[in-house]
Amino acid sequence: MNSNPLKLTPFQQVIAGLVLGILTGIFFGEPAGKLDIVGNIYIKLLQMTVIPYIMVSLIGGLGRLDLGMAKLVGIRGGSLILFLWATTALTLVFLPLAYPTWTNASFFSTSMIAEPKHINFLDLYIPANPFYAMANTIVPAIVVFSIFLGVALITVEKRYGFILSMKNLTDALMKMASVVAKLAPIGIFALSAAAAGTLRIEELSRLQVYLWVYMAAWTVLAFFTLPMLAARGTPFSYKEVFRVARLAMVTAFATGTVLVVLPMIAEKTKELLERRGMKNDTAVSAIDALVPTAYSFPSVGTVLGIGFVLFAAWFIGSPLSVSDYPSFCILGILTAFGSMAVAIPFMLDFFKLPADLFQLYLLGSVFTMRFATAMAAMHGVVICLLGACAMMNRLSWRRMLETAGIGLGITAAGMIGLGFVLTRAIPYEYTGYRDLITMELLGPEVKVNNEANPKPLSEDQLPMPRLQVIKARGVLRVGYARDRLPFAFKNAKGQIVGYDMELVHNLARDLGVSLDVVRIEMPEVEKELDSGRIDMAVGGISISPQRALRFTFSTSYLDEYLGLVVPDYRRNEFSSYDRILEMEGLKLAVTPFRHKEGAGQRLFPNAELVVVKSPRTFFRGELPEVDAMIYTAQTATAWTLVYPRWSVVVPKGLDYECPVAFALPDNQVQWRWFVNTWLDSATKAGIGQQAYEYWILGKQKKQKGKRWSVISNVLGWTD
Repeated sequence: MNSNPLKLTPFQQVIAGLVLGILTGIFFGEPAGKLDIVGNIYIKLLQMTVIPYIMVSLIGGLGRLDLGMAKLVGIRGGSLILFLWATTALTLVFLPLAYPTWTNASFFSTSMIAEPKHINFLDLYIPANPFYAMANTIVPAIVVFSIFLGVALITVEKRYGFILSMKNLTDALMKMASVVAKLAPIGIFALSAAAAGTLRIEELSRLQVYLWVYMAAWTVLAFFTLPMLAARGTPFSYKEVFRVARLAMVTAFATGTVLVVLPMIAEKTKELLERRGMKNDTAVSAIDALVPTAYSFPSVGTVLGIGFVLFAAWFIGSPLSVSDYPSFCILGILTAFGSMAVAIPFMLDFFKLPADLFQLYLLGSVFTMRFATAMAAMHGVVICLLGACAMMNRLSWRRMLETAGIGLGITAAGMIGLGFVLTRAIPYEYTGYRDLITMELLGPEVKVNNEANPKPLSEDQLPMPRLQVIKARGVLRVGYARDRLPFAFKNAKGQIVGYDMELVHNLARDLGVSLDVVRIEMPEVEKELDSGRIDMAVGGISISPQRALRFTFSTSYLDEYLGLVVPDYRRNEFSSYDRILEMEGLKLAVTPFRHKEGAGQRLFPNAELVVVKSPRTFFRGELPEVDAMIYTAQTATAWTLVYPRWSVVVPKGLDYECPVAFALPDNQVQWRWFVNTWLDSATKAGIGQQAYEYWILGKQKKQKGKRWSVISNVLGWTD
């Protein structure tokens, strides 16, 4: 009986499984995610031959060569990998041409003050314990060990029996992989159904510019540049190259890893060489060495993923300058040697971009990583064909350079055209300011009078403990000053909200009293507290010895970091404290408090300080001769949502923290003790952290609904 009545080729069966899986996921929605079990079984069956294949093929492939030939494989293979990296890096340079010229800004990010993550290249590439590397699938270390063993085997006289055993093992592993590959339609159906059933397309809306640009660059590289490099640089045709790569690309796309298709890549490229009458020991050895070696180095798909950093810089309104591109390309390739989970945060930190954008990368990677693995499969095929032809002196570098130039030209033209389309096709409105002023308190409000104008305490009340007075009248009086973003400010509904107000409402609720919120002037805080007109002052008030002489502080509940507010295009100029200290003719704006405190002159002795009564004077551009403004980073980033052409920088090497507290009246020990005890309790209960994430980091809490599906939303067959 014919098991394949439609007479589909293996590739057509895989495509059919992929399409049916996607349709199944769309139809059933989240229940289709349960098919992931079947897909994982398929992946594990593919994986079981990979590590043995890498070791056996590398050891046997290199062992059968002489030292001169092994050296030649290394030089020519390495040159080809460098060439593909350079082509991809230049492709990345053109991606910003497609980004629309939109205004943007973001909340504070911990990346401004976080220590960068470092890639441990020693653990990644030096196999101190080869068995540990094998057990933990540290492929680069396994490759290095196998290369060393294969090269050492070259010098062993009686090695041919062992090499024959390696060849037999390689053939056996390839047969195992071929048997498992017959399950591809089933495995890929399950994987694609699970992915299509659980992926939330609406979550990718913030990334649509990045995804469109990524897909455009991916299309050029995957369908033109890479296969045409092999077609123009070798005797093979474009059709032959693509036919060899397509099954590996689809399998890698569906499984999400290129590791499982390495045996398939080696097998298919060898079959093509044999059909062309070009298969010999030299070509086979080159393929056996290049397949696992190329895998352990960043592929074109991996390097293309580094382009997210360019998007991230544009996304927050501070695109990288042209002078940053060389360091971006070089650093991007170097960091791509490690995990992307380390590489992306490292580069975000290097270019002073918010670390929180990594979460955006993870969201997009659900989509892009599949395409990256498909591209890596094409990368492997191209490296094998180019490497085999290079070893047989049948490679044309001139044609490859011409093809790379044409590919870059197509990319540049495509990005310009795509940018034109995206600018007009995607409706956009800057919402940073609106997002800020529409924020409301997280918890339920207590009864509050936001326009209160209370009178000072009477002579009889002034000597009384303030806590007793508050409880007796049933009202807590809180004062706040103007320009206190994001701690205390008036939102679009006329409510006084912010980080401090979140805490104050919780404090009043625990006291069992209502709130009177009073607008005050900062120089009058001492007078307002002592007169009893207010019981506490809030608004991100920094602690200082000078202020401590005037009124009492509560326990500090937050540490702000001193930084600089600069024009977007000057961010990198102020990224290093040492570099700032060397600047001549530097002018810095500073608030009266910072000027009186003396921190500005002490930290920037080379700068001329210009005192501004309100930060608005600087943000409105009324001081064109001033280079930057000294301000706390958490506060300044909220201001950049209102004035998005500015950026906040905490220079590397500037380690200055500003503790923040509530201002309380003097000689009110019981009241201060209660507030401090409450702050300690609120910290342990997570109230302060929730408020910080919402008001300072801008993390919105959204509930996820059930994912859309045909069976539920169209047919209504399920709830």
